[in-house]
This record gives sequence, C-alpha cells and structure tokens, in this order.
Amino acid sequence: MRPLLELRGITLSYDESTVLDAVDLTVEEGELVLVSGPTGVGKSTLLGVVTGLVPRFSGGVLRGDVLLDGVSIVDAPPRERAHAIGYVGQDPAAAFVTDTAEDELAYGMEQLGLPPETMRRRVEETLDLLGIAHLRDRDLHTLSGGEQQRVAIGSVLTMHPRLLVLDEPTSALDPTAAEDVLATLTRLVHDLGVSVLLAEHRLERVVPFADRMVLMPGGGRRVEVGDPADLLAHSPVVPPIVELGRRAGWSPLPLTVRDARRAARTLTLPAPPDVADLADEPLLLATGIGVVHGSTVALREVDVTLHAGRVTALMGRNGAGKSTLLWALQGTRKRRAGAIDLDGDDTAALDPAGRRGRVALLPQTAADLLYLETVAEECAAGGAGTREILDRLVPGIDDATHPRDLSEGQRLALALALVLAPAPRVVLLDEPTRGLDYNAKGELARILRTLAADGHAVLVATHDVEFVASVADEVVVLAEGEVVSSGPTRRVVAESPAFAPQVMKVLGAPWLRVDELEVALT
Repeated sequence: MRPLLELRGITLSYDESTVLDAVDLTVEEGELVLVSGPTGVGKSTLLGVVTGLVPRFSGGVLRGDVLLDGVSIVDAPPRERAHAIGYVGQDPAAAFVTDTAEDELAYGMEQLGLPPETMRRRVEETLDLLGIAHLRDRDLHTLSGGEQQRVAIGSVLTMHPRLLVLDEPTSALDPTAAEDVLATLTRLVHDLGVSVLLAEHRLERVVPFADRMVLMPGGGRRVEVGDPADLLAHSPVVPPIVELGRRAGWSPLPLTVRDARRAARTLTLPAPPDVADLADEPLLLATGIGVVHGSTVALREVDVTLHAGRVTALMGRNGAGKSTLLWALQGTRKRRAGAIDLDGDDTAALDPAGRRGRVALLPQTAADLLYLETVAEECAAGGAGTREILDRLVPGIDDATHPRDLSEGQRLALALALVLAPAPRVVLLDEPTRGLDYNAKGELARILRTLAADGHAVLVATHDVEFVASVADEVVVLAEGEVVSSGPTRRVVAESPAFAPQVMKVLGAPWLRVDELEVALT
C-alpha cells in the first residue's frame, strides 16, 4: 500500500552547514508520527519541507523529493499543498487573520473558493468536533492558549486536509489544555483517518499517543525512524518515566504512567527525601495586587512574597493571570490596586534604568529582546557571562548567525542568557522552557539554583510541571486572577493531579525526580 507522504533523501544546506542530511520518512494514512530531538537540531525545518515553507521562505538548497500519494510535490508552493496538508505553527495566534473563531474557521475555505453551503456545514462540523462551539463569536485574542490552539487546528481542519503538521502544539498549554488538544488529535487519527506529523519537546505528553517516532539526534548522526519504545532506549532526550525505566532496568520501557506504575511494584523504595528548610528573607513583597484589562479583572487582591534564596514557580491554567502578575511585579503593568516593596522601593516608581538593574523580566515572546544583527553582537551587548550561559543552554551556535535564523528554542536560550547574565536581585521568567530539550532545561535549572543560592529571588511562570519538579522550592497557583494555593513544591503539586510530575504519579508523594530516587538508593 502506498504511503500518504514520503520523503526521499531530503537534504537541506545553508552555505557550509547541512541541517537535514538524506532524510527518508513515510507517513501512513491514519498515523500519528512524533518528531523528537535536541533543541536546534532541525525539527521545525523538517516540518517546513513537508509544508513547502522551507526553503521557499527560509533560503537554503533543498535536494531530494517529497511525494504525496506517490506524486512529487517538492516544487509545489504551500498554497498548492494547503488542500491536503494543514499546518499549525508554534505560535497559532500569530497566524490568525480574522477577528472571531467562526471567521477563522471559514477563512481557509474562502481561499479555496468552496461554495457557501459547504463552508457553513464544515464550520459547524468542526466546531462540534473540537468542542469549541461556545467560542464561535469570541474575539480570538481574548481566548486562552488552549482555546487558540484548538481554533488554529480547526482553521486547517475545515479544509479537510489528509495530513496535519503541528509544531510544538502543547508547548504553551497548561497540562489540562494540552490533554484536551492531544485527545482531539487522537480522535482525528482514530475516527477520521487524518494523519498527524508532530514535533514536540515535552515527550511525556505526546509519546503515549505516537504510532511511530522520528529521532533526530544531531551531531552528524542520521535520522532514525521506528517504534517509540525502541528509539527511546538510546535517545539523548527522554521523558522522566523512560529515564526511570532505564535506571531501574525495566524491559520493555514504560511509555505511560500506567505502565510505569505496574513496573514500579517490584521496586523497594527507600526512605523519601527530607524536605529542606527554606530561606526566609523576603526580598520582594507584593500585597493586594489588582489589575484590570478593559472590563476584565485580570488579578484580584493577589499577595506574593519572593524570598532571597528561593525559586518560586507560578502555575495555573492558560489565562489565569500569570503573565499579568509578572509584568505587575516588574513595575511596567499599571495596577488598579496594591503595593510592591523591593528594598523599600515600589518597582512602578523606578525609572527604566533603575528597574533593569534590579528586576529582570523574560517576556513570553522572548524574541522581543533580540534586535541586533548577529549572535555575537547580542552576547557582547549582554555583557560578561552572556555567551557562557548561552553555550550551557544550547552549545554550538555560530557567532555570525542572525538571531532570526535561530530555532525557537535557540532564540529563547539567547534571550535567557541576556536576562540572566547581569544577575539582578529579582528574576522573573515567563515560560522559559518553550522549545528547550530536557538537557537544556536541566542546565537552566542549575543556573537558577545557583542564582538563588547567591541570594537572588527567582519567579518562573510555567506550565512545565517536570521543570517545576527540578527547580522550584515553592509553588504559587493562580486561578481566575486569584491565588488558590501556595506552599512548598512537594505539597502543592501533590494536591493536584494536573500539576504532579511523572515520578510522583508513579512512585507517589513526596518523590519528584528520578535523581532523588537514585541518591536515596545509594
């Protein structure tokens, strides 16, 4: 039987650099294929070759062939593939071209010239399929990240593509929203026979749903394609339960929490780790913070204390008010109520230069911090230590590279280096792990722990529960603009199945990480 999509010997080169080297890949009808590999290895580039965006809009020299139903489409522009190949990028909101969900779902069909009655029927079908009928008339920019993701998927589904190509579809989503999106994709694959080609760093979310996996190991090694369990046995990037299975010698390796719990019945667990005493020196004190966006109350009477020597995680659903709180603490966001005390000063009263020296903020759109022509110039502007931090997070980036030519994860790593190198007293990070692989996140955790040990306060807004388990001393949970839970990490994440890391789901509280078990066993 002929595959739906076939890549034959795909090679992409930029000057002296080869990004893709003789890649062969097939995608069958009704199959979910997961693309994995370290940050900057070329996952998005591979997806771009399938959609036609690469090399048309990226440059480079492409060799090899791309076949759809056995017919070559390697020279077909993206618009001529849109009827069969739907694409949703890492930032779905950036691709919206209309104002409401219903209009967005209809837009692609309008470009294909479909009859109005067909368009109306498909819009209704898609609204029901994705469970977003209640969002029909909502302004797209007022939707949560999970809602935007589903609308973006819907906007390509209405064109009835046979292949759905998704780049990091869960990276900006809270755990519950991510589960909803993945459940939707599984329903499309199983019930409608849609094929899905998906790149993702948070493997713990996606691996259980994948039929096959594409491993792009980098370092000059060829791309491997096969069963997820077989490839994860030697992959350089693995989710926590696979790492746990490797350390425990389980065979076959567990790919789901359920399988890992069954395998863990044979483990004799030692005494759980002690809970260390936390430093108790308040550095930034925020009381009664209230923020309003138009007629929407974003924050209601929020109290937060950031302590010197601690890393605090800020968690909650998409739209809970996490980013708003970070900007309010930094002093830029106008407040309706409340006060902030940083060493006797309110951050809102500081001038920009004084604020930068004492409070650093990494925005959710980290690329906003990059404005120079090369990586070398950005690192020079960041000062001493910037290049060192970048190399720890994502090694091997050429000095001469333009920041816009970096992958999403590499751009984020560069922005992180610029924010962290000056070592301000208070560090505020908004989703700092999007696009980073497990190794890069481990390095970031070590950098933040060192900052905290040196007397700094760190607040990280994130949906990445595994990163929280690796770095946070305490957790603050927001819902509808209010603090609904706060306290030591082990207690707070144990209270919510949505925020519990994989190791805790397998071994129970208070275990958070694989390395804790390893230390306890030795």
